[in-house]
Amino acid sequence: MKKLILMILASFLTLPAHAFDREEQSVISLYKKINPAIVSVDAQLSSGLSCGTGCIIDKSGIILTSAHVIEEGKNIVVTMFNGQNYNAKILRRFGDNKDIILLKINCPYSLKTVKLGDSEKIKVGQKVLAIGNPFGFNGTLTQGIVSRIDYAKNRIQTDAAINPGSSGGPLLNKHGEIIGINQAIFNPDNNISNIGIGFAIPINIIKEYLSQKNTI
Repeated sequence: MKKLILMILASFLTLPAHAFDREEQSVISLYKKINPAIVSVDAQLSSGLSCGTGCIIDKSGIILTSAHVIEEGKNIVVTMFNGQNYNAKILRRFGDNKDIILLKINCPYSLKTVKLGDSEKIKVGQKVLAIGNPFGFNGTLTQGIVSRIDYAKNRIQTDAAINPGSSGGPLLNKHGEIIGINQAIFNPDNNISNIGIGFAIPINIIKEYLSQKNTI
């Protein structure tokens, strides 16, 4: 009996320590690649501290995020994935009610960036990832699918968990490309927490503004 128990224990000890399947390995690699290009954004508003997420889209320090995170706030602070803090200035706001803003930080080194994808190619049911700072938990990764595409309101609906603090963060496809910027959640408890209905602005709308002269 003792010999049998030892054999069973030995079989467990010989199992690989990190036996991830192919899909898990893909997500782990993608997170490792993309997370350095995702930042937290804090702005001091008259009502208190507003917190959100941003995406570095240019290695010189240009950051894409949601305008409602900033509002008319001052003392905008960007925190990198490694904990380094930088003061940010507003570079440009995009149109009426587009809820998109560009920030700029001055960093002494070239920054990691995240690639913009093509939101016209997305399909309901495809897998998506979101990286953000919900409730201040920096670098949080969640996974889900595209639940619905609202063409009339130009919004992507997803069940990937999005919570307060995730606004301005990326909705990513399996290639690590941004297909949307997370904007809001729908919830009967006054949008305090997530119940699986989140919305993102399609990235192609934002790319139209980025293509305008003197944007970047």
